[in-house]
This record gives sequence, C-alpha cells and structure tokens, in this order.
Amino acid sequence: MITVKELNEARVRLHNTVHVTPVLTSNTLNKQANASVYIKSEHLQKTGSFKIRGATNCVMQAKEQGAEHLIAASSGNHGQAVAYIARELGLNATIVIPEDANAAKEEAIRNYGAEVVHCGTTSEERIAHANELVDQLGATFIPPYDDTQIIAGQGTVGLEILSQVNNPEVVVVPVGGGGLISGVATAIKSIHPEVKVIGVEPVNADDTRRSLEQGERVSIDAANTIADGLRASTPGAMTFPIIQQHVDEIVTVSEEDIREAFVFYLSRMKQVIEPSGAATLAALRSGKIAHNGGNIVLVASGGNLDLAAIRRFAE
Repeated sequence: MITVKELNEARVRLHNTVHVTPVLTSNTLNKQANASVYIKSEHLQKTGSFKIRGATNCVMQAKEQGAEHLIAASSGNHGQAVAYIARELGLNATIVIPEDANAAKEEAIRNYGAEVVHCGTTSEERIAHANELVDQLGATFIPPYDDTQIIAGQGTVGLEILSQVNNPEVVVVPVGGGGLISGVATAIKSIHPEVKVIGVEPVNADDTRRSLEQGERVSIDAANTIADGLRASTPGAMTFPIIQQHVDEIVTVSEEDIREAFVFYLSRMKQVIEPSGAATLAALRSGKIAHNGGNIVLVASGGNLDLAAIRRFAE
C-alpha cells in the first residue's frame, strides 16, 4: 500500500516540474447540482493531463538508477507524459500505443521526440509488447498505472485537492487502470477518512466495478467508448487492493452522458476536457453521485483532443 509519506515525497520531487492546477467553478453547475462543485482541472496540466505527475516521479528515480532509454505503453496521455519528461531529462523514449490511437495524442508523443510503436487495441497487448521491447533494447519500463512511484505521483492530485477545497464531501475520480484513483483515494482517506471517494467508469468499460462486486480482479472484452483513457479491461494488480480499501463506490455512465458533459464543459465553462476527464461531470449530472449538498470535487483528468473529435462529440 502507498503511504502519505510517499505522496509527500512525490510532491516535493515534482515541485519544479508540474503545475499545481486550479479548481474551477460554475454557478450554473452549482444550481443544477444543488451543491458547491469544484473542478480539479488536470486538463490544464503540463502535457494536458495528470499523467505527468506519476511519469515524472517514476522517471526521475529511474534516471537516478542509471536508466537511459525508457519504454512506456499508453493509450496516449501516459505516453505523452513519459515522452515529455524523457526529453527534459535527456533520455530516449519509445512509446507503445494502440492501433486506433487518438491522432492528437500520437502527434504530441512524436513532437516530444519519442519513437512510436503501434500494437493492438487493449492495454494488455500494449504492455506485453512494451515488455518485449524492454528485453530487446535493454531499456527501462515506465508502467502506466500499476507501480508505487506512479501511484504516488498521481496521489499528489489528492493532496492538492485537500489544500484547495475546504471540507469536501465527495471527491469523484475517473477510473481507467486505477493509478489516479488509487493515489487520490490514499491521500483523501489517510487525511480525511470521512470524505467519500467515488470512481467513475463508462458502462462499456466497467472492469473495476465488476471486480469490486466479485471481490477479485476480472477482465472484460476490449471496451468501445469515446473515453479512450478509460479503456482498461482489467484493474491493476497493485491498484485494485487500494481501490478495495479506500474507494467507497464505482458508478458507471453512458456514452451519451459523457458527450453531454463534454458539451457542458465546452459551451458553458469554455473548457476543452476530453471525454475521459468529463466522465466525472457526467456522473454528477446524471444523478449517479449521492451527496448532501456539500462541496463536491470532480477530477477533470485531461484535455487532449484533436479538432475533428471536438466537432464529432459536440454534434
């Protein structure tokens, strides 16, 4: 399990690299929800998502141990983060991405100077191929979520939330492989155990919800959802026990719920938040988040989209 000490160490390590992202508010949203809603805006983070936190924490320590070439497997955002920090630290990077990868995310990875390799459509396929490349190239693997250093880095989001929002009632976090919610839930529950932590998955990618119901990790078929960052088909071996211990509930949202939340962010708040990041707002607006009218924090995990996708989702 991850400790608050590890989260605070990560926070110090990341101090000069990542942004302390702001929390945004909307009077319209507050009225709709009958609560005070705060958007933790990780879409405004460097590389456009929270992933830079865990990647930086992990890569900095890998370099200290002599790493020169990094390998990562990613649907896009983790790959961008690893490519960025590798360039900043003078390391080589190869990123394994799905064959149907988001075009904007792939372009960003290349622009950060990393080599791109396509493989399959599931996280399991990407990770397996990445590990093959590690052996072939003598490189260092930077996991997308199932790693203590990654989880500790992502958990700094939770520490920031507690310093920015007084007495949160509920913190709502999108769930893919589980690195973000594991870190955030560890931070929240270790300091304020009374605060509810709720995870959100697309209906079509509810592997974590099913796993919690069955009490063990279960796999689902490759997910078909516009929330490409939430397409993990099996919870992480390391993240799942943390989720079992610290997360109060996992709820699911439909594709239409996600689209409507995306449009709300774009039209009412003038924020470009990718579908994966809009899932938490989708859960609130569709009535899936139980609350007593207190302070609700929604983690908007990323904002990496191409212009064609914006038009498609908005229509």
